[in-house]
Amino acid sequence: MASRRFRENTENLDRSKVYEVVDAMKTLKGLRPTKFDETVEIVARLGVDPKKSDQMVRGAVSLPHGLGKEIRVIVFAEGDAADAAKEAGAMEVGSDELGAKIEGGWTDFDMVIAHPAMMRVVGKLGRVLGPQGKMPSPKSGTVTPNVAQATKEFMAGKVEFRVDSAGNVHVPVGKLSFSAEQLEENARTFLHFVETLRPSSAKGAYMRNICVSSTMGPGLKVSYTHI
Repeated sequence: MASRRFRENTENLDRSKVYEVVDAMKTLKGLRPTKFDETVEIVARLGVDPKKSDQMVRGAVSLPHGLGKEIRVIVFAEGDAADAAKEAGAMEVGSDELGAKIEGGWTDFDMVIAHPAMMRVVGKLGRVLGPQGKMPSPKSGTVTPNVAQATKEFMAGKVEFRVDSAGNVHVPVGKLSFSAEQLEENARTFLHFVETLRPSSAKGAYMRNICVSSTMGPGLKVSYTHI
């Protein structure tokens, strides 16, 4: 059952209104707040068929203002690459022993980055990492020889995404404590990047619907004709 705060926020909104991005962010910031700094998320419904391999939209994009939270990155690497990843700030770096730790049930991290040579280890972790959306992939930039650079980028606010079975892509774009302008710039950066990933086989409208919301708040429709 929805909370009184949620119901009040919903009742004070015109749910049929379509907002410009910055206006939507200002509206979210003006709602009755919770006791914690909520995450703001954007969701875009795309005109693709995720069941077709040539219409899988997936990638990673660096948000100019970050996410407003610490991103816990672990790295599969050895030798100099492992040393560089540690220096870049990875919370844990390893190879077989790190894989065994994850197989044993440890998943207290947000992002996994792997050197290509380490896929012999990481490939065995698909049933653990896959359902959590943490499996490294070359397309998302999480399988790379330059693990140190990738670590720095993801810790600074680079976000990974992939279209789900319903054709949606969604990412966090910051915290409610951000300014509306910071949230807008992060959101536009994400949407611009998604536009560049349009599959050539996708027909009709690509960006079908866009919505923004905070963790405990109602969703607001966003105009995408002027993105």
